[in-house]
Amino acid sequence: MLWSFVHPHRGTLVLGLILALFGSALELASPMVIKLVLDTVADAGDLAMPIALLLGLFLVGAVLGLWHWIVLGTMAERIVLDARTSIVQRYLRAALLPLTRRPPGELVTRVTSDTVLLNEAVGRSLVALVNGTVLLVGTLVMMALLDPVLLGTTVVAVIVVAALFLTLMPGIARHEERAQAALGSMGGVLEGALRAMRTVKVSRAEERIGARVVRDAEESARHSVRGVRRQAVALTVAFSGVQLAIIAILGLGAVRATDGAIEVSTLVAFLLYAFALMGPVTELSQSVTALQSGVAAARRIREVTGIPLEPGADTPVKASAGPGVPGDAILELRGVTARYAPGTRAALDAVDIAVPRRGHTAIVGPSGAGKTTVFSLLLRFLEPEGGRILLDGRPYSELSPAQVRERFAYVEQDTPVVPGTLRENLVFGRPDADEADIRRVLHEVRLADRVDALEEGLDTPLDATSFSGGERQRVALARALLCSADVLLLDEATSQVDAITEAAVTDSVRRHADRAAVVTIAHRLSTVIGADRIIVMEDGRVRAQGTHRGLLADDALYRELVAALRIAEVPESDPGVPEAAPAG
Repeated sequence: MLWSFVHPHRGTLVLGLILALFGSALELASPMVIKLVLDTVADAGDLAMPIALLLGLFLVGAVLGLWHWIVLGTMAERIVLDARTSIVQRYLRAALLPLTRRPPGELVTRVTSDTVLLNEAVGRSLVALVNGTVLLVGTLVMMALLDPVLLGTTVVAVIVVAALFLTLMPGIARHEERAQAALGSMGGVLEGALRAMRTVKVSRAEERIGARVVRDAEESARHSVRGVRRQAVALTVAFSGVQLAIIAILGLGAVRATDGAIEVSTLVAFLLYAFALMGPVTELSQSVTALQSGVAAARRIREVTGIPLEPGADTPVKASAGPGVPGDAILELRGVTARYAPGTRAALDAVDIAVPRRGHTAIVGPSGAGKTTVFSLLLRFLEPEGGRILLDGRPYSELSPAQVRERFAYVEQDTPVVPGTLRENLVFGRPDADEADIRRVLHEVRLADRVDALEEGLDTPLDATSFSGGERQRVALARALLCSADVLLLDEATSQVDAITEAAVTDSVRRHADRAAVVTIAHRLSTVIGADRIIVMEDGRVRAQGTHRGLLADDALYRELVAALRIAEVPESDPGVPEAAPAG
């Protein structure tokens, strides 16, 4: 699992490993040089050469250590950058519906906290695991050269410690993975609550939401604590085993030195190696623990690859779709059937719709009729189960999502704020727009005076608090109008604006319909009356279509919808009556 992330950087990893092994070799040589110093003192020899050798080992070790940590640290950051980049690109290229079924906060934790654990695992633990193993084996080999009898005591201690340690490791990995999963769930709940904070407060749900977040936090903490406890036991076993081995070595070595079986300098060197065992044992235990966390994080990151991509998302667009076969209709749905999940009721059932190249088409119908599904199909957020969709006579199957969407502008009913300034929001779909075009669309949606009154003007940060819902809706509409697209899709783009602004916006949309296609999901009577053609949908089918006057005379469901839509109109004689929520 981890190797899939490390593989592109294997050259750097090998360099880091080589540097680590050289450092280990220098570390293994130090006790022998100290033994040489002690033997030289015992023989009343010249200490210049042994001391110079010790200093040389120290300096070379410092340089190699510095190089080693820079190489590995840089590699880890690049691996994390690659992982974050791949996750973000996967999110942005993923099919919309499978992606939106996952809580946004949980998706964010894959990019943030999981990659931090990955950093720790690949930045230090992989090399430390190999280096610690080499250092442990090398230390045991040097001990064998000094005294095989004392080595036996050490090997027994190492085997016991390793057995106990490996027994505890699977539990640490299991608890780390569960802790991360709970953390992701907590992020999802918290992110959703922050987005809907007004609703949370008005519903007096602060304590309930807080309890849900705390419950996930407690679940994460519970598994983290269990992992920490197992890790503490593992480290204690490792330290205690080495300490007991040192005590046994000291006792047995003292006896052997007294009997003349070994020299005192040999016992000192052996003890130095025994103390040095603490290094690789600690390094191995911490590396294995970090790798367990890293593997859990890597598994969660790799789960992102299970999110399906949009059709053609992995193929670069080489050229614009451009105009296709000329005709009266720019868009056609021919016998289209669609559903959101296998085995569920069809959201659309054999629907035929033709959208004229110019003019305003309104789609009305009760909730669940399939209005939003039509938009999702047109924008390729959803793929049809049967039938065909054509753009300028070309089947959607021959076009990438990007080639389809470059012909559209779209205004969502909820009008989410794009992170950034007001200017960045306006030019989001057309980055090359000039100042004159920006001012034109601001006037069309009656936002020019509001922008002029802002201290920072178009460079004002746009967020949910600085602009009202109606103003954000007008910003979204201005953004769409600025694109000058062939097809403008409006999911009731004036539901939150006042009557005067609505009239101005409606005129602007009408002018756009004179040169391009406008398709709206209608929730208000004014939108329906102003349309050139109205499509009435019911239970995923097209029930009727025609003009307002014709449908009012011929279709009973349409008459019912119009009666409901009239609720949204406030009689001039009674201005105190509040406007009701839009129907549909």
